Amino acid sequence: MDVDHARTLLAIIETGSFKDAAARLNLTQSAISARIKALEDVVGQKLLVRSKSGISLTSAGEHFYRHASTLVRVWRQAMLEMALAEHHVDQLSVGAQLSLWEGFLLKWVAWMQQAHHDRAVNASVGGSLELMDRLSEGSLDLAVVYRAAQRPGLVIEHLFDEELALVTSTKDTRTIPGPRYAFVNWGPEFAGDHAETFPTIEHTGLRLDLGAIAINYLLDNQASGYFPLRVARPYLADGRLRLVNRARRFVYPVYAVFPEERDVEGFGEVLAGLRKVADQTFEAAQGEAQEA
Repeated sequence: MDVDHARTLLAIIETGSFKDAAARLNLTQSAISARIKALEDVVGQKLLVRSKSGISLTSAGEHFYRHASTLVRVWRQAMLEMALAEHHVDQLSVGAQLSLWEGFLLKWVAWMQQAHHDRAVNASVGGSLELMDRLSEGSLDLAVVYRAAQRPGLVIEHLFDEELALVTSTKDTRTIPGPRYAFVNWGPEFAGDHAETFPTIEHTGLRLDLGAIAINYLLDNQASGYFPLRVARPYLADGRLRLVNRARRFVYPVYAVFPEERDVEGFGEVLAGLRKVADQTFEAAQGEAQEA
């Protein structure tokens, strides 16, 4: 099966029509139809159904769609590694949840560029389940996540405990979030703990699913919200943000997840560097917590 056939199926579902898929792939509609027919001939089942309401996947199509996504992603990864092979001894693909990049993993990337400049780094963002799936399928060498479910062939290593504190740019440092409170979504565990801690706060009026970059809202506006101490630390130090008095803090472990069998050259040194940056991040955040 040609990987272009799988890419075509994805384009049809993502755009919602053969016409738009043809435009995206710079093909004619007849070429798109021919690719889908060839794909259905290979798998031996109908994958798409056309109706007045649009295009939908059959039951077989639903199953194949998940595999098609993986196939295309692995193919792209292979092409990237081949392109980089001429100028780099190896390539490391690392993925993490959005909030873990700022104030932590970008520092580690900087270390990688200095200590292992001959190794290419491909960094990406994803949810914990997606990143775990990519590790299992082989398109990712390392993932850093808050939640890590044990899977065969994967190693889970605790790096440090993330501490989320309530900070504010207002003059109001009461324990309970005030009227200018912004709910920053740090995942389902935080949402559950938050609801239990503040049962009277049903609707804050502002919900930010933006990770660490949401702190810019507090810096530009009078507001408060929960953020990792490692992210808030520079702004606490220069006085632009303040810790809210006696507010509950939430602690969540951060894990590194990687395959038991690894093809990346010098992966042990890579992990050692990650642990070192994690230790520095944790110690700095702890120092800020003790000062507060």
